[in-house]
Amino acid sequence: MSLVKKFATVGGATLGSRLFGFARETLMAAALGTGPMADVFYAAFRFPNLFRRLFAEGAFNAAFVPLFAKEIEAHGIDGAKRFSEEVFGVLFSVLLLITIVMELAMPLLVRFVIAPGFTNDPDKFDITVRMATVMFPYLMCMSLTAMMSGMLNSLHHFFAAAIAPVFLNVVMIGALFYALYTGAEPLATAWYLSWGVLVAGVLQLAVVYFGVLHAGMSIGLRFPRFTPNVKRLLILAIPAAVTGGITQINQMIGQAIASSREGAIAALQYADRIYQLPLGVVGVAVGVVLLPELARALKGGHLREAGNLQNRSIEFVLFLTIPAAFALWILSDEIIRVLYERGAFHQQNTAIVGSILAIYGIGLPAFVLIKALQPGFYAREDTKTPMRFSAVAVAVNCATALTLFPRLGAPGIAVAEATAGWISTVLLFGTLLRRGHLTWEWALARRAALLVVSAAVMGGAIMYLQHRWEPSLASSAPLLTKVGTLGLLIAIAMVVYFATAFLIGGANLGMIRRNLNRKPAVKTDS
Repeated sequence: MSLVKKFATVGGATLGSRLFGFARETLMAAALGTGPMADVFYAAFRFPNLFRRLFAEGAFNAAFVPLFAKEIEAHGIDGAKRFSEEVFGVLFSVLLLITIVMELAMPLLVRFVIAPGFTNDPDKFDITVRMATVMFPYLMCMSLTAMMSGMLNSLHHFFAAAIAPVFLNVVMIGALFYALYTGAEPLATAWYLSWGVLVAGVLQLAVVYFGVLHAGMSIGLRFPRFTPNVKRLLILAIPAAVTGGITQINQMIGQAIASSREGAIAALQYADRIYQLPLGVVGVAVGVVLLPELARALKGGHLREAGNLQNRSIEFVLFLTIPAAFALWILSDEIIRVLYERGAFHQQNTAIVGSILAIYGIGLPAFVLIKALQPGFYAREDTKTPMRFSAVAVAVNCATALTLFPRLGAPGIAVAEATAGWISTVLLFGTLLRRGHLTWEWALARRAALLVVSAAVMGGAIMYLQHRWEPSLASSAPLLTKVGTLGLLIAIAMVVYFATAFLIGGANLGMIRRNLNRKPAVKTDS
């Protein structure tokens, strides 16, 4: 199967999840706005989400997948099954211990890590502690889900793992519909959502478990033993866990700083949801597909194929994220107005969230490129180098956020996250290039420059039409008019971008067809 087909499989499922996520956030904005209960729920939910990235997705996408692929190559399906059961026994035991400790320590965690700014409001603080306690077991479900997703990706069964996140949004949308239908108070709505998160975690775990069974494997629960394979996994996973959760770590830092100002946490979350669409569809798809592909190519000694996979993935990322960055910067207010401005979400909220989204747009190519560059290290079982770069990015993010938040408010935190993202990207790219793991292609550099020109032409067209159609995009315009106008504007922008890119040579059909299909493996000695 070609890379583009694999990207499309994962990206399509992720797109479905993100679209449901939009529906969820739209209902959240109508029900809670940027009020105190929105801050409480997002603060409580951020914590299990952070640990999910640290102990699950980051660690297992980076460490488990190459080792699992190696077991398949060396010992076949039986060896891979034995390895997965060894890991499952240790992972289950560790997660159970972490969950118990974190549940008992939740008041201290909320006070000093999750939302220090809530300590001045006893009711807000108490509710946050109780909601975080309800949602934290979601970590256990999602960590086991991530492990089984890694198995499925290595076996080239991408769909079940990619579609599982949809269930979180579906359950939460159901909870919000029920709350709005019954006219529930904000506090009751937040509680419905909290229990919905836990239910969704169980459903997601069930989906990938049946996916593993369908792929021809089963997992039995073994007594936890630290076998050589498990020890190797832990050596790789600990630094990878930190690196894989870098975005969440930076967001947690931003949340802790933002908790001192009411509405700031919710504003960051609403903007985050929108830029997560291209980040998820492109970045997650590239990261999920590229890692096992690179691992297999390197284990087989096909260095030329590995280099080609890396460069084509970068090209794919730039082709889609450069125009998205321009569009988010220019249309941020209009996007927020159409998606969120109703109910408890007012024009003042649109201005704040729109400014945050515009800044996230600048960081979008960096956030996605990180997903395309990190597999170049992970596939070679090097998880320490990206961890060091992550530490630099976290330090920059923390210092910049602390400096800018008192002056700019929530947008200052977005600036800090975008800056940290670009620093990580430069460090990852430069190191791969210096080590010879990434081949510099002048043709790729030229096409990237032409894609920027194409996006700039598209941006000019957007600004012209934005001015002409301003009355149809204003807050006072009917919702259907705003939706139709924004949809038409985006459609025209896409036509302008793609037409310009193909016209001036930033892209061509032959290049896309040639570059996104896997080349025959050519073995090259290192």
